[in-house]
Amino acid sequence: MSSRLNPYLGFRDNAREAMDFYQSVFGGDVTYTTYEEFNASEDPGEKDKIMHSELTTTSGFCLMASDTPKGMNLPTSSSVTVSLSGEDEAELTGYWEKLVDGGSVMMPLNKAPWGDSFGMVTDKFGTAWMVNISGTPA
Repeated sequence: MSSRLNPYLGFRDNAREAMDFYQSVFGGDVTYTTYEEFNASEDPGEKDKIMHSELTTTSGFCLMASDTPKGMNLPTSSSVTVSLSGEDEAELTGYWEKLVDGGSVMMPLNKAPWGDSFGMVTDKFGTAWMVNISGTPA
């Protein structure tokens, strides 16, 4: 297997809900491992929390996430934004519309000065996204 780079998102108590949402946006298959399965937490309240989850899609996307244990700090802000880009306007617009549901649009998906369609949204789980749809070359 070759190396790959993919986002790994951290949540406090709603990683399963977030990953179910991302599966509804992108399709694909999601797997979950709980803290209890690996005896990874001594806190009985965390036994059903997600130690690791992974969403893989037929488009080649891979998104991972976990619940951050109560004994660890969960960053409240991040300088990371997940970027979606490509040429398939219908596919990317569909992702955009689902990510916007319950989220906050930072920049509407519109024609950008560089000729592409571009928008920015923070979804209902606090994850920042950019969507860039390639324009038609002049």
